Amino acid sequence: MLDALLHANCIIVPLSTFYLLESTDRKNFPLTRTEFQHVHPGRGASFCRTKVRNYLNGNTKEETFRNGTTFEVPDITNLQMQYTYKDEDQYVFMDMETFEECRCPPGDFEKFITEGMTCAVLQWNGKVIGVEPPEKVTLEVTMTDPGLKGNTAGSGGDKPATLETGLTVTVPLFINIGDKVVVNTANGGEYKERAK
Repeated sequence: MLDALLHANCIIVPLSTFYLLESTDRKNFPLTRTEFQHVHPGRGASFCRTKVRNYLNGNTKEETFRNGTTFEVPDITNLQMQYTYKDEDQYVFMDMETFEECRCPPGDFEKFITEGMTCAVLQWNGKVIGVEPPEKVTLEVTMTDPGLKGNTAGSGGDKPATLETGLTVTVPLFINIGDKVVVNTANGGEYKERAK
């Protein structure tokens, strides 16, 4: 099935993609869904309950949509750029083909990226609206309680660990300072495994 179908001069897209909504003041703004639930009540038509985040200001709110609701698709450009350095309070990314730089304000992405990492920089109407780090990143543990002899993958138990970006995650007891761990960025940062 096609991701988007043309229907009555509107593009119908699944709620799992970016879309535009009109706010009460009639201005359009780009949103992305953070949660999604398809509800089939006993009576009446089914509907979708979602939590959406505004890319421009970062606000999150819950919305309910009937099935078949149409959405306009914003012209969001997804550029693969490399994080090069931090300049005061802005993050500088570079397109490695054209060597053009782009500056991004701080956001949720900053706890997952290190210099040299390639990220998706999202632009809308010529303005940077967000940065999406890779789904999984490998980061070094900079602070945690020392592992004790006998703590293995099967022994159970968890402890907090601070990573090189300042992110704190819960890791198994056998993880030590200097170990590299794989973190899932999709749900706010969750330990997946020790890097090999």
